[in-house]
Amino acid sequence: MWWFSNNSLGRRLLLQLLLVAAVLSALLYLAVRSVANQAAIAAHDNILGASATAIAEQLSAGEDGVLVDIPYSAFSMLGSISEDRVFYRLYSDNQTITGYEQLPLPRAMHTATPFYYNAEFRDAAVRAVALTRAITVADAPVQVTVVVAQTRTGHDVITSKVTNTAAGLGVAFFIVAGFLSWLATRSTVKPLHVVAGAIGRRGAHDLRALKSPIPSELKPLVDALNGFIARLREALHRNETFLAEAAHHVRTPLATVRTQAEIALRQAETPASRKTLRSVIRAVDESSRSATQLLDHAMITYRADQFAGEQFDLSALLYEVIQGLSATADLKDIELITDIAEGLICAGDRVLIECALHNLIDNAIKYSADEGEVEIKLESTGEVIVFCVCDRGRGIQASAAGALTERFIRGANVADVVGSGLGLTIVEHVASVHNGSFTLTARRGGGACASLQL
Repeated sequence: MWWFSNNSLGRRLLLQLLLVAAVLSALLYLAVRSVANQAAIAAHDNILGASATAIAEQLSAGEDGVLVDIPYSAFSMLGSISEDRVFYRLYSDNQTITGYEQLPLPRAMHTATPFYYNAEFRDAAVRAVALTRAITVADAPVQVTVVVAQTRTGHDVITSKVTNTAAGLGVAFFIVAGFLSWLATRSTVKPLHVVAGAIGRRGAHDLRALKSPIPSELKPLVDALNGFIARLREALHRNETFLAEAAHHVRTPLATVRTQAEIALRQAETPASRKTLRSVIRAVDESSRSATQLLDHAMITYRADQFAGEQFDLSALLYEVIQGLSATADLKDIELITDIAEGLICAGDRVLIECALHNLIDNAIKYSADEGEVEIKLESTGEVIVFCVCDRGRGIQASAAGALTERFIRGANVADVVGSGLGLTIVEHVASVHNGSFTLTARRGGGACASLQL
């Protein structure tokens, strides 16, 4: 199908759409992961900030310094979201009031608003928050820094889940986008198949302009195609006219020359004159036959290009061909022995097949000796019709049988017989047009057999 072809326009469009879908899927993955990760960090930071604020609100001044009563709720809210470890530290005047003395402080922090940062503590990554509260001790202000930290194991678990979810959304988006891209590509290239189908369904003689509804983008292509069809129709008409006129203008003068030469031959008084006139008649016959078969070959080629099959009675057609050649056979006292199955219906071009039958029988008569026999057989074997002509003429060489169907090739033993070397070429072409076959074989005892299968 079209998406497997390297030169397919639909395949190129589909690949481009899939590339866009892949880029959008990657951007969606990164966006979802980033937003969800930031949301998780914000939620965690809010809890850390609330814990530190709860501790800071319990700071008070005593006779000997700062007093603090750490509430249970400050750590319980952290413990409720994960099983991470929680650390704290209260720091003032370059000394730790309580808590973990080695818990890292922020590098610079002198504000009452929470300050969040990442640090390493006890070989574990922690997320920490620090805020400063000022209290009055012995009529002097004292700055107390409250630090609360929690390990990041729970946060990493949440991040991993968010990453997996974002990846799943990206893959799902790519699959859906890929399917929609495939549908869009099919819809886009469908008009091309409609145009191709409209042309492919036409018969051999249908050269009308294409008028199927098409998108505006395909209009230049269809206009060019219609222009080509119009030029082809005109060229075929000129060829057909030329063949008809050539057949008339070539055959008629040659026939006139031959008639005049025969009259002169009967009136000739000297042997030299009669010999010359016989040579003229032979040359005219050769020219007439060559011209006729050249025109037949051109006609065969033309009709093959415009092939139009029809059903007809092949048996009746063969009888007509034999009747037309019976006079030629009588001149040489050749007996035509027929074995023709009646009522054989053939599907094909009647004119082409008639030309092939005429050439085969005419060849058999022409190359047979006087008072000889030509056997003509027509039979059906299943779905194949076989027409066979056998003679007792000069025969053929087995090694040269295949070459005799080429244009202007004749056997080495028939140079003295008028011929053009196109008869078997025409038969071979007719067989090919009808998906049939043609074989020429030497006959045991002398002669040749020609078989046309349709």
